[in-house]
Amino acid sequence: MHIEYRDGLLFTAITIHFNGYTKVINNIVIDTGASHTLLSQDEVDDIGIKVTLEDDIITSYGIGGKEHAFSKTVQSIEIGDFILRDIQLDFTSFKYHNINGLLGLDILLNGKFNIDLNNLKLLRQC
Repeated sequence: MHIEYRDGLLFTAITIHFNGYTKVINNIVIDTGASHTLLSQDEVDDIGIKVTLEDDIITSYGIGGKEHAFSKTVQSIEIGDFILRDIQLDFTSFKYHNINGLLGLDILLNGKFNIDLNNLKLLRQC
């Protein structure tokens, strides 16, 4: 799968499936420094992913400080030909211009992804 190097970051896209809706989310940063994947709530409002009283609220700490997010289980996500079903993802109000989320190690390791920087490709180890 092709990735884009822009503004010093590696970008890809993911497809998310939730309650019968499908949405492609672009401008996802491949972040090997993130322990888990975090997506912009603004990008998924239109497919019904919103915080409810039943959702877990989590706090993450990083270089940018403290972030609050809610966790919700989605039917599946796709990255290239890799599909993860019934996965819990974290959603927050993303404050970073042109970034709609972080693809973290939780998914990168699960999918056995390799980042080919020479050819700007996200590959899976089979």
